[in-house]
Amino acid sequence: MPNTIDGFLIGNAQDEKNLTGATVIICKDGMVAGVDVRGGSPGTRETDLLNPVNTVDKVHAVVLSGGSAFGLAASSGVMKYLYENGVGFDTGFVKVPIVCQCVLYDLPVGEKFAFPDEKMGFIACENAGNSFEVGNFGAGTGATIGKIKGNPYTMKSGLGYAKLFTQNGIEVAAIVAVNALGDVYENSKIIAGCLGEDKRTFADTNKILINLKQEKKWSGENTTIGAIMTNANLTKPQMKKVAQMAHDGYARAISPVHTTLDGDTIFALSTAKVEGSVDIVGQLGALAMQQAIVNAVKSAKSVENFISYSDLISKQ
Repeated sequence: MPNTIDGFLIGNAQDEKNLTGATVIICKDGMVAGVDVRGGSPGTRETDLLNPVNTVDKVHAVVLSGGSAFGLAASSGVMKYLYENGVGFDTGFVKVPIVCQCVLYDLPVGEKFAFPDEKMGFIACENAGNSFEVGNFGAGTGATIGKIKGNPYTMKSGLGYAKLFTQNGIEVAAIVAVNALGDVYENSKIIAGCLGEDKRTFADTNKILINLKQEKKWSGENTTIGAIMTNANLTKPQMKKVAQMAHDGYARAISPVHTTLDGDTIFALSTAKVEGSVDIVGQLGALAMQQAIVNAVKSAKSVENFISYSDLISKQ
């Protein structure tokens, strides 16, 4: 299991039968935070707080979850957990936990309609620690990729993670749940995505789009959601820049990406422990995000009718 950067706790909770889940990132002392929402179909909570001109400087948790808009209920459980543990923004009357969230659409994947709720959010907090599972866990439980031809040609994805270091003590990590319309690439080659008719090779989503004779009607069922974590001491505006730069990792690993059918969102979070450069952290964030996306695909396990990377490779 991967380990977090010191100061961050990460926890997962999931419904393995109905294929949905939630991942929570907690920093009880608060995190300097920014966000960049690129997709055209986002589902988010409290992202306006992260505008650099707004008052609150730190957040206490970020939730990544399935369930589409229904899954925003998971944050209520996170709020409850943090409140019960004395974590939050001190208003002088009560401590109010600042919890941000983004969601992906996994509703048609499991056996029946289900979504992360308050209970699941609370359990994810109880499970939070310095190490955690990737693949079919948390927000990656119901994640799939390569959806342009529908479920029969879609592959299983999951939750991924990667961490990088510099020689002067800066640490940058990325966590991501990959639920994209497009295909995932490694070294300029498709490694997961929309399958061809033989279910062994790839159809190549870009080629399908190029050859469409008329625009197809899709709904916003796709989204890649993630977060960059660092110990670098950066300001709130600088963390927004880090979130923006981290989207380069999406673009390097997923194609097409940032469509009107995606809700692509990245949070950037810092414990502000060591001095650091926004450009270095942003570049490392993009690299870590690119690696985390590949990790999400390679860590996933096949479920129901959705084949994983590892099982597809064994058939080739």
